Amino acid sequence: MKSVAYVTVDVFTSERFSGNQLAVIPDARGLTDAQMQAIAAEFRYSEVTFVLPPRDAANTAQVRIFTPTMEVPFAGHPNVGTAFVLGNQPDIFDQPAGNVLRFEEKAGIVEATLTRDADGRVAAASILAPQPLSRGTVIDEDTVARCASLDIRAIRRMTHAPVIASVGLPFAIAELDDLETLGKACPNTAAFAQAGRRYSAEEDQFALFLYTRLPENPWHLRARMFAPLDNIIEDPATGSASGALGALLTSLLPEKDIVIDITIEQGVEMGRRSLIDVQVRKAGGKVSGVRIAGRCAAVMSGMIHL
Repeated sequence: MKSVAYVTVDVFTSERFSGNQLAVIPDARGLTDAQMQAIAAEFRYSEVTFVLPPRDAANTAQVRIFTPTMEVPFAGHPNVGTAFVLGNQPDIFDQPAGNVLRFEEKAGIVEATLTRDADGRVAAASILAPQPLSRGTVIDEDTVARCASLDIRAIRRMTHAPVIASVGLPFAIAELDDLETLGKACPNTAAFAQAGRRYSAEEDQFALFLYTRLPENPWHLRARMFAPLDNIIEDPATGSASGALGALLTSLLPEKDIVIDITIEQGVEMGRRSLIDVQVRKAGGKVSGVRIAGRCAAVMSGMIHL
């Protein structure tokens, strides 16, 4: 019987059984697209990554990312977690050990930088978003309210209207009044289906990233992400959405040259608290770089029988 090895890690946390779960197939050679999708559906994590030899020897690996229902071009916690795994297994594909990894992905090259502990083991990783900030369609407030089962008056427009934004993967992003309102949000699948037909019928499935600023620190945010159309009722940590949000907020600042450090806390309502560090650089009035970082904890390893 043919089998393939896997490992799982919890991402954006230093504690096992917190953060966002990720399964990594460190050597996916020989797997078909259908098998990759079936494995992702079997785990039912928000994503599973499949690591292949790079097409270009200057890069570390080709990384493919699958949700339970589809392949996506880029995602945050899968890249951070995959970098953590490969950094602790430097012999895969005969790649030299180092602290900078380059992943070939559908959205482009993703560069990851490793942080090691005193014993030389990888403890955390940061990634550069592969694409510049893009802002898409403005989302009407009624759609956001219905998707999140909230009163329309809870949606704030002071900084920005609800809008689709991306640094490699698009999300509908909306700000809410306060933590209490954020805690009450509950996805309405029927409303999501309508929103998907209206706003992303020919693109990625409609996903909603809600956030609120903490009064004591406007750059410490609490967030929740719902994507029921992709079989992800709620995601405990969404690095790609956090990067898009950080880039969006920085782009709206009046300063033309600035570096902003943002902490995004997610997964609290699910009992899987995550901390996502986002650093955004703005130069000449344009966002010039988005770095997404976090710690990881190894959890499981085993074999998948095919």
